[in-house]
Amino acid sequence: MPEEAALSRTRLVRLIAEGAVSRRGTVLDSPKLAVAEGDVIEINVPEAVSYDVVAQDIPLEIVWEDDDLCVVNKPAGMVVHPAPGTPDGTLVNALLHHFGGNLSGIGGELRPGIVHRIDKDTSGLLVVAKSDRAHHGLAKQFEKHTAQRAYLALVHGVPDPADPRLRGTRGVSAGGSSDITITSGLARHKTERQRQAVYFDGQGRHAITHARVLERFGNPETLSLVECRLETGRTHQIRVHMTHAGHSLVGDPVYGGRRKVSAKAISPDAFQAVTKFDRQALHARELGFVHPVTNEEMLFQADIPEDMNKLLRALR
Repeated sequence: MPEEAALSRTRLVRLIAEGAVSRRGTVLDSPKLAVAEGDVIEINVPEAVSYDVVAQDIPLEIVWEDDDLCVVNKPAGMVVHPAPGTPDGTLVNALLHHFGGNLSGIGGELRPGIVHRIDKDTSGLLVVAKSDRAHHGLAKQFEKHTAQRAYLALVHGVPDPADPRLRGTRGVSAGGSSDITITSGLARHKTERQRQAVYFDGQGRHAITHARVLERFGNPETLSLVECRLETGRTHQIRVHMTHAGHSLVGDPVYGGRRKVSAKAISPDAFQAVTKFDRQALHARELGFVHPVTNEEMLFQADIPEDMNKLLRALR
């Protein structure tokens, strides 16, 4: 396929299933069919149709934008994509209004190209494709794990590579530029379907998180601000991995369990701020990638949002 066609393998498989691929006038109905040297394969790519989601004039913090892509600083509380429980008010609704007609057509629908996502209650940076060539190029970088993503997380405890408990936790290792590295498979929990879980021995999708302690809080130390760098990007990866390591995120309603901070270890104001923090304390601070059209190396950073800043000020 010519690269400028910006058709992914997934899109090509879908086109075959839709009967849009033929050889000498005969429709090819299976991606497993053999082809021979000299065969001419015709692919009839239909024009992208309008996306059946309403455009809404919702304020957005646009960090950077050109004709091909857009970098957005998503606030906590905003869902990225419409779903049965959240049909509107999402980032996609806002992008449809902001972009107007300048949308990606990959997948057969004119819509903003959501290449990667962050959870509803996680704040921070996302890159969105506006053209097919940008969508294709960005998706390839995320698939090959060459995009840079760094998050800030406030966690219970202090990840210490010298801690015997941590050293005895399967999948946790020390060394390199991070304090600890967590490596495992990640897949849906066997009984709680809204959760992800850690698996080993080839189960689940391969996931790697590097965590480095930036600040420690409390006497004795009971909380820490950690930078988490993703080598892979899986659903809930940081939240699941940090919980597996025994350092769940403050405010996490799904993976935080009933873990509480000691009122004796921090000031009364800090204790109140921690106990009232009503989302996972996680912010996508850094995003880097190669521009899929200009080949320029791009790196963006987003300041910590005010709710997390207020929490950190109280702890400091």
